[in-house]
Amino acid sequence: METKAGVITAVVTSSSIRGVGLEVGDEAVALFKSTEALIGKL
Repeated sequence: METKAGVITAVVTSSSIRGVGLEVGDEAVALFKSTEALIGKL
């Protein structure tokens, strides 16, 4: 994910990606907590 501050990377399971219907090129939002990351399709 590209941000104004730089690129953010994370490991996300393919099951989670399928669960929210993300595909290459989709806009997304990520919420980070110290022990987890939540990702959703925009």
